[in-house]
Amino acid sequence: MRAAPHIPVLLDEVVAALAIHPGERHVDATFGAGGYTEAILERGAEVVAFDRDPDAIGGGQSLVAANDGRLRLVEAPFSAMEAELSRLGALPVDGVTMDIGVSSMQLDQAERGFSFQADGPLDMRMSRSGESAEDFVNTAGEEEIADVLYRYGEEPRSRRVAKAIVTARPLKGTTELANVVRKALNHRPHEKKDPATRTFQAIRIHLNRELDELVDGLAAAERVLKPGGRLAVVTFHSLEDRLVKRFFRERSGATPGGSRHMPVVERAADPTFETPARAVRPGEAELARNPRARSATLRVARRTAAAPWTSGGE
Repeated sequence: MRAAPHIPVLLDEVVAALAIHPGERHVDATFGAGGYTEAILERGAEVVAFDRDPDAIGGGQSLVAANDGRLRLVEAPFSAMEAELSRLGALPVDGVTMDIGVSSMQLDQAERGFSFQADGPLDMRMSRSGESAEDFVNTAGEEEIADVLYRYGEEPRSRRVAKAIVTARPLKGTTELANVVRKALNHRPHEKKDPATRTFQAIRIHLNRELDELVDGLAAAERVLKPGGRLAVVTFHSLEDRLVKRFFRERSGATPGGSRHMPVVERAADPTFETPARAVRPGEAELARNPRARSATLRVARRTAAAPWTSGGE
């Protein structure tokens, strides 16, 4: 097994939840450094792995070569998994694994601009194409920036930060943007949490359409899984986790019943997933070796034989 540069979060728990058998076909919807894919391959399954980051696809070629045709890498967002699996003749599948958000590799490469821990260009594009963070902060209107910070970063003083960003234009680097946010929010160096984190998260989610991708990806996973197939989703913040929790609740028929204050909402279709397993979070041993796992949540459910819903879950 090759040495992966980063530690997959909740790896043992994900592998156990997938209940992998030799000869099965699984999707790793977020290949990254390949940690989940390697674990699935080691258990005798074949894998079709997706990533929209060309660096991840390039970095995975040695793993493809080492696995005798059992691994196929696809450079595409996971929302496209149904069309891509159909093109490959790889439908249906026994399991789908989704590890949502930015990867450790992306965070650790200053030139990708996802983090302000080291100075780099304002990029933040997972696919390395399209609008960059520099484009956004230097051209978007103040109101749009404030809305993005509030919606995707849950920044309570989004208007103040947006005004500071517009006033400071043009902005070029991650350190420069982080300092503008800190100054706007009167941050003191001794304070534990850096307020720039919320702004960087918000801009990244907006540029990469991460929440829309998640909604579309969950619906795509529902369509590609065979009856009895397993869907395992790891999230890292509340915005993602709420979408996954809601998806499983709706698709398992667990939406709360009505009352005299709220009428019964008629279910759109038969449940496509069994009742989800209890959410799993990292234990102390994992947190000790991988502090980035602290906010992770794993949710898992098994596919029923019901036809997929026609809506995307929104």
